[in-house]
Amino acid sequence: MATSMHAGMTPAPLHIAGERLMLDPAGLLAWPARQTLVVGDLHLEKGSAFARAGRFLPPYDTRETLSRLQLALRRWRPARLIALGDSFHDAEGSRRMAAEDAALLHRLLAGIEMLWVLGNHDPAPPAGLPGTAVEEYREGRLTFRHEARRGALAPAEISGHFHPKATMPTRCGGVTRPCFVADAWRVMLPAFGAYTGGLDAGDPAIAGLFPRGARLFLLGRDRLYSLPTGPVRARPAAAATGSAKDGAATDTGAG
Repeated sequence: MATSMHAGMTPAPLHIAGERLMLDPAGLLAWPARQTLVVGDLHLEKGSAFARAGRFLPPYDTRETLSRLQLALRRWRPARLIALGDSFHDAEGSRRMAAEDAALLHRLLAGIEMLWVLGNHDPAPPAGLPGTAVEEYREGRLTFRHEARRGALAPAEISGHFHPKATMPTRCGGVTRPCFVADAWRVMLPAFGAYTGGLDAGDPAIAGLFPRGARLFLLGRDRLYSLPTGPVRARPAAAATGSAKDGAATDTGAG
C-alpha cells in the first residue's frame, strides 16, 4: 500500500487497539497493514436529490467527490475500500448517476474489494455497482459501522455519520474545518462528500461519545492540525443546533 507522503500530503499516524492507522488530510483513513482505505459519508447525488425536492444545487457534487476519491486511491493504491455509510444521499441515488459518473466509479472500483457499509441515507445496497453491502464489518480488533455506538466497543470502532468539524484559533480569528475525532478506542471520520456540512465536535451528539476527551485532527491542505479536547463539558443541545447548518450544501441534520 502506497503512502500519501510521496504526493505532497502528510498523513498522521494513529495507534488504536494495537493497530497503526493513518489519517489522511483529504479526510480518509488508511489501514496499511490490511491494504485498506476507509472513507465516510460520500453523499453522492445529493445535488440531484435536492433538485427533485425543488431546492437547486449545482449538479456537480458527485463528479467532485469522485475526483477527490480518485486522487486518494492513486496515492494509497489500496486492495480494499470501505465506505462507512451514506455513500449515496438516498436509496435511489445510484440510479440517478450520470452515465459518465457511473463509468468513473466503476473504473475506480475495478480490482478493489469494495465494502458498502449501509447508513441511514442508504439503507439498501447501491444498485448496479460492484461490492458487498454490510450492516457493519469487523476485522481483527476493529469494527467499522456508520454511526458510533455508546457503551462497550468490540474493542475499537471506526465510524462516520456525524460529519464532525471544529474551529481552530488563529491570529486572524477562528478557522473552521472538518475533522477526525479520536481517542484510544474510537475514530470518527469527517464527511468526504463535496456537499456535506458539519456538526461541531463540541455538540453533545459527538462529545458524549468521548467522555474522557479526545483529539481532533482538523483537515488542512496538505497536513492535519491536532487539537486536544478535555473531558466532556458539552455545550447544551439548543446552543449547538445551528452548528450543523452551514448553508445550502449542508444536511438537515447529522449524517
